[in-house]
Amino acid sequence: MAIATNLKNIKETIPEGVTLVAVSKTKPTESILEAYEFGQRIFGENKVQEMTKKWEVLPKDIEWHMIGHVQRNKVKYMAEYVSLIHGVDSLKLLKEIDKQAKKNNRVISCLLQIHIANEESKFGFDEKELLHLLESEEFKSLENIKIVGLMGMATFTQDINQIRKEFKNLKLLFDTTVSMLSDVKVLSMGMSGDYQIAIEEGSTMVRIGSSIFGARNYS
Repeated sequence: MAIATNLKNIKETIPEGVTLVAVSKTKPTESILEAYEFGQRIFGENKVQEMTKKWEVLPKDIEWHMIGHVQRNKVKYMAEYVSLIHGVDSLKLLKEIDKQAKKNNRVISCLLQIHIANEESKFGFDEKELLHLLESEEFKSLENIKIVGLMGMATFTQDINQIRKEFKNLKLLFDTTVSMLSDVKVLSMGMSGDYQIAIEEGSTMVRIGSSIFGARNYS
């Protein structure tokens, strides 16, 4: 019952209009079903093979979000069913998603990942690269992807002012993107440790795992 209680508590802190992605990576199907039975339908995974195994056995009305870094050679395994790919960080990856979506007669929704953190380990476009991509003919020629928003991860720090500043910058870039692409409505920022700040700064989608499912065991 702990998962249902945690989910209830989290949902009470999230305003209407903000989508909750329950991050179920490394968690067993039983845990996902517990959240599902409490009404959660959107789950996020960071490994394509793990997500595909879960998709095969769990209820088909679940929306699966790929929230991890995506390798191009793995796109084909999720193209049949994935609802949203969060971490799209290159034109090459977009082209591969477009190609695999076409093979599956689908249009796959994507978020462009923006590098906002003060950490080299994070992926994503900077502002200049993003605008260059959106104006390029190659990007405009892709017919089986739909860019529905932006995603970013703040620096892993205790400095709330820094986190807030990074989210503010992403929101400004989001507003620019909205003016360029008609389908853009999602701003995915905020995780267990910083989602409330993210919501204050304009997030419309938060990715929460450990606060729902408990700490992860990676061993």
